[in-house]
Amino acid sequence: MEESKSPEAETSEKPQGCPFEELPLDETILDGLSSMGFKDATPIQAAAIPHIVEGRDLIGVAQTGTGKTAAFVLPTMHNIVRNGGDHVKALIITPTRELAMQIDQAIEGFGYYAGISSVAIYGGGSGQDFDREKKALTTGVDIVIVTPGRLISHLNLGYVDFSKLDVLILDEADRMLDMGFLGDINRIAEHCSPERQTLLFSATMPQRIHDLASKMLNNPKTIQIALSKPAEGVIQVAYPVHEDTKPQLLVHLLKDRDLKSVLVFSSRKRSVNIIARSLKKAGVNVGTISSDLEQKDREETLRNFRNRKITVLVATDVVSRGIDIDDIELVINYDVPPNEEDYVHRIGRTARASKSGMAITLIKPDEFRTFSKIEQLIGSEVRKLPMPSELGEGPTYDPNYRGSGRGRHGGGGRHGGGGGRRNSGGGGRRNGSGSGGNRSRGGGGGGDRNRRGGSAQ
Repeated sequence: MEESKSPEAETSEKPQGCPFEELPLDETILDGLSSMGFKDATPIQAAAIPHIVEGRDLIGVAQTGTGKTAAFVLPTMHNIVRNGGDHVKALIITPTRELAMQIDQAIEGFGYYAGISSVAIYGGGSGQDFDREKKALTTGVDIVIVTPGRLISHLNLGYVDFSKLDVLILDEADRMLDMGFLGDINRIAEHCSPERQTLLFSATMPQRIHDLASKMLNNPKTIQIALSKPAEGVIQVAYPVHEDTKPQLLVHLLKDRDLKSVLVFSSRKRSVNIIARSLKKAGVNVGTISSDLEQKDREETLRNFRNRKITVLVATDVVSRGIDIDDIELVINYDVPPNEEDYVHRIGRTARASKSGMAITLIKPDEFRTFSKIEQLIGSEVRKLPMPSELGEGPTYDPNYRGSGRGRHGGGGRHGGGGGRRNSGGGGRRNGSGSGGNRSRGGGGGGDRNRRGGSAQ
């Protein structure tokens, strides 16, 4: 595809939502939305849908939970209904198996009356799954949702034909680049029609997303919804802590607490099992999610967590975006996320639908500067709590700290600034069991016909 013209001015837009009936969507799509109880479009949906229906390339930037999935699924289905054809019409590339499955479920729900077919293609399945995917790719399906590596496996066998593809959609583009999928994305794009429409959706807009868009999109319209601050219902606290004390502090926060649903985020997948082992040893009911797990094990773990058979889920950022999990009481950042915006995504798993929740972050000295940038992004200082007395002293919080932060060196001093001794037990019970919230509507889960009166996300 030829290198694109420059995108239109990328000043952030703050459009308003509107009823779906006011958007240019086919009646069959509107019927599907109505049957699921979705009445109003979110701002990203209201702004993006008209441009996509017109066939324009588009960059959509909005944080998780704002309805990005429906923003590209609904107009894509509209165009399929109107234009017809017996070829693969839309290809959606997404970073994880869980997101691929959720988008497939969303299409099934939204497109119920439109008769649109879709298939999710992702790694980790059996030989029978691979044969099913091959059949869908060769006999024709309206929408294909894929993870990059699995589609490359099919492309290598020579039977995939995207020469007539109408639209290529990159979902969670920033996450895919973080996961090292740029080469796969470029290779897949080379197999797609050069006349296609291309849509890129992302939670953030770093320079490398600009670079990718300049190569793959043609004169795109940019819709950028400003990053929302954490919900008011999230009580945010942090513990300055030495690295070697983090496991004991985590156990202290979670053991013998009357908590029903807790997410613990680790920035490194190799740490997930280590964290889980220390919690299991302390008698905490814990499960794990990372990209190293087999697909069936990931699905079972998420199902058990949703059903409250698992109390604490230790996970990488694979569940910080786009994964629908209801009523999370407490989110713990075992590591400070390296990207400030990922902090907002992580703690956005709790205090949903105007409910309350708590977010606790463990900060070791070499993460102090990163955490101060997070505080600048969210526009407020997060209260620092002292270490529980039985665990010894923690380092002094200093946003200008430049030392190595290894072990107990360099942090020094007594407890983090601004902490006081309020609730040194860790805050795990401060919000009680009334925290969490309802699942983000639509595009994350799709197909749930019992929800009423929300906006499709």
